Amino acid sequence: MDLEKFRDDVFKITDKLSERLTDEQIKKLSFVRERLVELYQQNLVKINHSVLEIICASELIRDGYLVNVEERLSDILVCDIFATKGDGSVIIEIETGFTPPAHALNTVDYYAARIMSKIARYSKHCSKFCLATPVVGLLPIPSIFLIPPLARNPNDVKKNQAFCNRFYKNPPIEFDSILNAHLHSIYLINTDKVFAKQLDPQNYVDLTKKLLDKSEVNY
Repeated sequence: MDLEKFRDDVFKITDKLSERLTDEQIKKLSFVRERLVELYQQNLVKINHSVLEIICASELIRDGYLVNVEERLSDILVCDIFATKGDGSVIIEIETGFTPPAHALNTVDYYAARIMSKIARYSKHCSKFCLATPVVGLLPIPSIFLIPPLARNPNDVKKNQAFCNRFYKNPPIEFDSILNAHLHSIYLINTDKVFAKQLDPQNYVDLTKKLLDKSEVNY
């Protein structure tokens, strides 16, 4: 653990972000920074993930939200970012694409199931649930979450539930959690330029499809 290096990095990133914030907003972002320093001392966060959290927190603070990080939602759930404004709340979960060695032979399925699990588990705890990822990564967004809950086919819900529960069994994902889950938006994070761009899920899926089509290798 290198506390001095961690503090130096998070101060640098908050200083850059503060150039676009008011004095009151800087105070809110400083709270997030100090919270992350405290968590790092407890060996609960790492620098790469913390930088992504700070950038997303800055975007929410600019929109008038009060932001906390590593917020406990239940006995088994802790979210990356929890923000409130008035009666509304936002949760952002940051995904970097890491998969454990045990799933080296089914990485894509495991990652898709993890995304599905997060949307199903976390979205019930907030008004708006969002995912975030660095611009170098692609999130496999399950198509069922592009459909409003009332329009979802029960058979499709069951299929997605079964797929998710291949990987998540403790506890398993419930039918209603898939049926009622909602995904509000996706943040693309550029750490080099120090900003995050918010996209709605359909636009994100369309964008990533175009990128995949362009990168396809023809033999």
